[in-house]
Amino acid sequence: MKKPAKTSWGKEAAWYAEHLTDADTYHAKVILPNIMRLVAPNKDQTVLEIGCGEGYFARALSKEGSMVTAADISPELIAEAKKQGGGVAYVVSPAQDLSFARDAFFDVVLAVLTLQNMERLDLVMKEVRRVLKKEGRFLFVLNHPVIRVPKLSSWGYDEGSKTQYRRLDGYLSERRTAIDMHPGEKRKSVTYSFHRSLQEYMKLLRGAGFSITRLEEWISHKTSEPGPRAKAENVARKEFPLFMMLEAM
Repeated sequence: MKKPAKTSWGKEAAWYAEHLTDADTYHAKVILPNIMRLVAPNKDQTVLEIGCGEGYFARALSKEGSMVTAADISPELIAEAKKQGGGVAYVVSPAQDLSFARDAFFDVVLAVLTLQNMERLDLVMKEVRRVLKKEGRFLFVLNHPVIRVPKLSSWGYDEGSKTQYRRLDGYLSERRTAIDMHPGEKRKSVTYSFHRSLQEYMKLLRGAGFSITRLEEWISHKTSEPGPRAKAENVARKEFPLFMMLEAM
């Protein structure tokens, strides 16, 4: 049996916080506007974000009036989050043990690009269901599990048809993959990503008593610099979504 993977981003807390100050990230241009649209924050709403990192999305929701609690397994990331404040109640806690939270308390539980770094999703989803109100919503965003399989998916270009395509060398099998956070650099920092098929996410949700109420796929906002492949790259960006959002109740 494999030992549980160490998936905390604590060692990358400072780097991640600095990365999110860039106004042209996927977080800022793609994910945040969609999260605000879907969550529709308001003063009567209680929100829990699990795997909150340095609190980027939690602060945005709090600014719009929601009462936000945000949890992460990393003390370093929570320390970064507390530096920025924003009216959020921050907690150091793994998502599979939300014992700080009362039963049926939250209107929304949010997880952005973090479930793919969690090993025991069965326990996570049961805890999420416990802390949600009866009509509460669980919203989570993933790197698209069909299009983006760590180390088994890549871009290719067909010279004959002048087409940018997506290559997959595996999909259905569950995988635990070590990810170098700074490829090509001397410093080494490794985290783990867990690939699961759509079918597996369905099973996990059903096993925890959830039903899926919405699915959306989000594309990149970027465009290529002028060049011989720019047109094909831009077409591919609109055909192959980078992210998938699932809402469950």
